[in-house]
Amino acid sequence: MRRKGATYTQSRPDGKPRGRISCYLGDVGQTLSPDNPRALCLRCRRPQAVCFCSAITEVHSRTRVVFVQHPLEAKVPISTCRMAHLSLPNSELHVELEPDASASLRARAAEPDTYLLFPSEGAKQPSELSAPPRNLIVVDGTWDNARKLLLRSPMLSRLPRLGLKPVAPGNYRIRKEPAEHCLATIEAVAQVLDAVERAPGRFTKILSAFDAMVERQLAFIAAHQGASRYQRLRRRNPGRSPVERLREVAPKLVLIFAEANAWPRTLEVGGYAELLHLAAIRFETGEQFEAVLKPRRELSPVAAGHLGVSAEALLNGEEVAPVLERFSRFVGDDTVATWGPYSLDLLRGEGLEGLPRFDLRGFLTQLFSRRPGAVEDCAAAIGATLPDAPRAVRRVIAMRAVVAELLRRKPIPSPLGEGARAAKSKSRSGAAAEASETA
Repeated sequence: MRRKGATYTQSRPDGKPRGRISCYLGDVGQTLSPDNPRALCLRCRRPQAVCFCSAITEVHSRTRVVFVQHPLEAKVPISTCRMAHLSLPNSELHVELEPDASASLRARAAEPDTYLLFPSEGAKQPSELSAPPRNLIVVDGTWDNARKLLLRSPMLSRLPRLGLKPVAPGNYRIRKEPAEHCLATIEAVAQVLDAVERAPGRFTKILSAFDAMVERQLAFIAAHQGASRYQRLRRRNPGRSPVERLREVAPKLVLIFAEANAWPRTLEVGGYAELLHLAAIRFETGEQFEAVLKPRRELSPVAAGHLGVSAEALLNGEEVAPVLERFSRFVGDDTVATWGPYSLDLLRGEGLEGLPRFDLRGFLTQLFSRRPGAVEDCAAAIGATLPDAPRAVRRVIAMRAVVAELLRRKPIPSPLGEGARAAKSKSRSGAAAEASETA
C-alpha cells in the first residue's frame, strides 16, 4: 500500500542520487513464507515476528515533519524514526549522509516558515511560536551523529532552531540515553507537535507502537537471561591455537607505526593526512628504523605535541622517496605487523603498497573476543617499561613487548585485565592533572 507523501531518498557522496525507494518497499528482496522465520514486514521493515504495524496510530498534523536520518541509525533495529514517520501521514523520511546533496531536502529547507528541531543556545521554544510551522525538520541519530550531520550541512545549520523542554521523562528503557532528559525521536516529535499545534495529548497517540515495542523487548529480555550473542566466546579450532599461528610468523615480523600530519577536523585544510613519522623494530633482533619526513603542506599546529617530535625536526625532515626506499630495504621479504590498518593506509597514500601484513590488534581482538584498546595499555598490563621517546617509537616497542609476552606466557593474560584498566585510569588522571596545572 502506498502512502501519500512518503518518500525515501539516499544520495552518494558525489551528490548523484542512489535512487528513490517507494513506501511499498517491494525491492527489499525478502521472500515472505512460513519457512522463512526472518521474513520482513514490508511496511515497518521489522521481522514479522516483531512487526509493530498493528499498534501504529496515525495522527494528521498541520506541520509537515521532515525526518533526516543518519545512515547508521537506519540500521538500528529499535530506531523509532520510521515508526514516527508511519504514524504521521504528513511526513517524509530521508536517509542522508549529505543532506545538501538532496534536491528534495533543499526544496523543503528553502520553503518559508521551516524550523530545525535541535536543542541549542538561542533555539526558540514551541510556546514562542504564534502558529505551527510549515515544516519541521528532525535529524535522527545518536547525538554525535546528529551533530556530524549538521556540520556537514550548511543548509540545515542555517535554519532557525526549535528547542524542547520535555514535559515528561522518556520511556526508552531498552536503549541507553546520554542523559535523563533525552527522548526517543518519536517521543520528542510527539511532544513538540502537541506544543506547536496547541493540542495537548493529541499526538501522544502515536506513542502506542513505541510503548508496545518497549514492553515486548523487555519481556523478551526477562525471558532470555544470560550472556548476549555478542558476549559468547567464539568456538576455536582445538587442534591449533592462535598463539601457534603467531609463533610461526614471529621470526619474520617487523613491527611498524606511522604518524600523520593530520589537521583538526574543525579546520578546513586541503590535502590528505600525509606521512610524517615512521618507526619500525624487528621482533627477533630488536633492530630499529626511524625516519622523520618533511611535511609537504603546512604543518598541523598539534602535530609536534602529538608525535613527540619537535616542530623544528619535522620541518627539517627527509624527503619521502628516500625514506620509503630505506624502509623497503629494512623490511625486505618480512611481514609488517601493525596496530590496526592506519599505518599501512598512510604508506599506501605515499605510494608504498604490497607489503605482507599482520594486524596485531585484530589478532588480539580475535584471541580475547574483545578489543584490546591502546597498545600502551596492553604493554602496561604486562609490566613492560617504555622509553621516553616519540610516540611512534614507544608504540613499536610496546608492540614488541606484547608479542613477546604472548609467546612466553601460558595461559595468556588478557591485556584488558585490571592492569590495563588501572594504567588507563592513571594515564587519564595524569593528563587531567597536567591540564589543570596548565590552566
